[in-house]
Amino acid sequence: MSKLNIVILAAGKGTRMYSNTPKVLHEIGGKSILAHVIESAKALRPSKIIVVYGYGGEVVREAFAQENISWVKQAEQLGTGHAVQQALPFLDADADTLILLGDVPLVDAEVCQKLVEQSDNTLAILTFNKADPTGYGRIERSVNGNVQAIVEHKDATAAQRNIIEVNTGIMAMPNKYLVQWLSQLTNNNAQAEYYLTDIVSLAVAQGIKVAAEITADEWSVTGINSKVDLSAIERVYQNRNAQKLLQQGVTLKDPSRLDVRGTLFCGRNVEIDVNCLFEGNVTLADNVKISANCVIKNAVIGIGSRVAPFTHIDDTHIAENCSIGPYARLRPGTVLAAETHIGNFVEIKNSQVDIGSKINHLSYVGDATVGANVNIGAGVITCNYDGANKFRTVIEDNVFIGSDTQLVAPITIGKNATIAAGSTITKDAPAEQLTFCRAKDQKSIANWKRPTKINEKNS
Repeated sequence: MSKLNIVILAAGKGTRMYSNTPKVLHEIGGKSILAHVIESAKALRPSKIIVVYGYGGEVVREAFAQENISWVKQAEQLGTGHAVQQALPFLDADADTLILLGDVPLVDAEVCQKLVEQSDNTLAILTFNKADPTGYGRIERSVNGNVQAIVEHKDATAAQRNIIEVNTGIMAMPNKYLVQWLSQLTNNNAQAEYYLTDIVSLAVAQGIKVAAEITADEWSVTGINSKVDLSAIERVYQNRNAQKLLQQGVTLKDPSRLDVRGTLFCGRNVEIDVNCLFEGNVTLADNVKISANCVIKNAVIGIGSRVAPFTHIDDTHIAENCSIGPYARLRPGTVLAAETHIGNFVEIKNSQVDIGSKINHLSYVGDATVGANVNIGAGVITCNYDGANKFRTVIEDNVFIGSDTQLVAPITIGKNATIAAGSTITKDAPAEQLTFCRAKDQKSIANWKRPTKINEKNS
């Protein structure tokens, strides 16, 4: 097979979207429609990807500034043939070209590969059978079953409109033919446009074979023209994600109530309850359980950890056997070591919490380093911001912070220290001591012994 060029037609305005956002930048699964098409194109390892753009102009280009793409503008919307004509200066003479559509996000790279493999000295087109073909170009075949032409709906006769095999707009052919055919297109039709589909009849007239690959997956060739279409394809995309997860052994309480807007990697025996949203890159290790109504973005959750309902996790690393939530919020920069407990209505931001520590109720821990086996009581706040700058709180191992305490950073709480409930601590607290602050006084008591748990059998 010769080298491959891919031309993506993405110049449409999308007036039925009723949006100032270019149609191809609307999102499916948290990624723009055009990004899905480009991803499928890249999977085919082409030598060149050319995107024909129009409405939205530089906004569309800027969205893909990091991609190795050749951009060509279609200033006037004069049809699909005209759009491909704009790409001619970028095509390699010795290559084949695959035409893709920028508003068809579920395009199947494997099917496209089969199409490309047929395009050696052949025009290969992708078709499908549609029960109601209204609006689609019909595939006209001879009595022997050979493709003769594609007839656009507005130009079709009554008999031709009864044909249910329709054009997808996806096709592949050698550039040596494409260049020639594009020069022969006319706009003598109902829409006064240059139809790319007219190259089929040109190929037939030259005795060049036209091969039609029929796909059974209609959604993979369905374009988006409205918010209704966008919604429908979003649900198809999510259902396909859910089916892949089920096949991998993930337990989904209701596959129809799952949204993946990025990439979700799951280990063995993972359980996900209803109405959970995963964004960016999320990894759930073996035996992780995610309860209902959680939002998890760019996170790693370790073996055996549990996330209770209504928890929000963003840019966070959670080690094994942790317990999170309900109603917890873990913000970017949070790192939790093994067997930590983060409870209801606790917010953590840019903080590291070491093994076995507990922050169970109604607390805010920001810009903090928390040691091992620390207990932080209800209503504790690390006061990390003075109105202009952020400061860090260090809480060393085995510290006990009583409820309703404010730790005014920068501050260090020494190892094995105890902070009495209701204190506002503005200075470093010594290790091994009870520190409390009442009214204006802050005092530390040497040799103070922390209470031990009463033996219930002897009480």
